[in-house]
Amino acid sequence: MSVSIVVPTLGRSTLRALLDALGPLPPEVELLVVEDEGRHGPAATRNRGWRSASGDWVVFLDDDVVPAADWYRRLLHDLDVADDVGAVQGRIRVPRPQGRRPTDWERATIGLEDGAWLTADIAYRRKALDEVGGFDERFPRAFREDAELAYRVRRAGWRLVRGGRTVAHPVRPESRWVSLRTQRGNADDALLRRLYGPRWRGLLQIPPGRRGRHALITAAAAGA
Repeated sequence: MSVSIVVPTLGRSTLRALLDALGPLPPEVELLVVEDEGRHGPAATRNRGWRSASGDWVVFLDDDVVPAADWYRRLLHDLDVADDVGAVQGRIRVPRPQGRRPTDWERATIGLEDGAWLTADIAYRRKALDEVGGFDERFPRAFREDAELAYRVRRAGWRLVRGGRTVAHPVRPESRWVSLRTQRGNADDALLRRLYGPRWRGLLQIPPGRRGRHALITAAAAGA
């Protein structure tokens, strides 16, 4: 079994913390840091990464996570799976704020802990990626592109499971306009509806959204 680790990045300062946490990897492990120089989005950048990779397994890590000290050891254990398993997701832990309630943005990040098939830390079997063609580059944002890939992999007959390795996902600082930017994901939802019909959320294992709540936040920000 050979392993390649693909990290798409926009050159954020968080990348250094990720690389430091990974530490010195065994020489047989391939690490590919792929910069999104043309701002084509994470789907296209991950595709460039895994298509250049040589491993039987391709592990996608976002550039703002921090792997636990035993991450690689647990990864090897996670990948010791049956031949029909196409992907193994790691576990995400989001640090909570101390002494106060989390903001809406922080709660949204905390929600990643329960998310299904997130590319913050997920390992795909190379055969599965080859079979379905990788990420759909019509999804330009870090939003829905991972769930859509997971659905096509499952539809192709592969099983997706959860592993035991963990990464921390600190909450990135954001401006007051983050809710406005979040609304851009509605275009991706519309594309999924066109592709998979009105039951797309259930098919892709995506929980009901908070569009009404986002609309309230947006209205309040616009009136401030």
